[in-house]
Amino acid sequence: QVQLVESGGGLVQAGGSLRLSCAGSGRTFSNYAMGWFRQAPGKEREFVAALRWLGGSTYSADYADSVKGRFTISRDNAKNMLYLQMNSLKSEDTAVYYCAASFTPATMLRSPSGYDAWGQGTQVTVSS
Repeated sequence: QVQLVESGGGLVQAGGSLRLSCAGSGRTFSNYAMGWFRQAPGKEREFVAALRWLGGSTYSADYADSVKGRFTISRDNAKNMLYLQMNSLKSEDTAVYYCAASFTPATMLRSPSGYDAWGQGTQVTVSS
């Protein structure tokens, strides 16, 4: 059974940094795309970042415009881990953050429907 567990959320002041982690189990994730989404109260779940597998050990990163230049997605395949380094945080980054895995090639990774497995989420609160 595939399981994703996020950690690393918390309360941080605007301008600060956090690193989110996502631990995967149940299968090897190195050959699959993985991503981060977030959902603020009263809003739809939105795309944050994704890593698409291109073959071998090559991945392509994609970011939402709202986080480009501030957030960095990375993975450690040996540990089955996905990370999201978040710098220069803003109050509008406050949300529950979810990691997700996609087991279908050529999937729309900016859409939640492109993913097959989800974590339970971790709360990030940025105070202004």
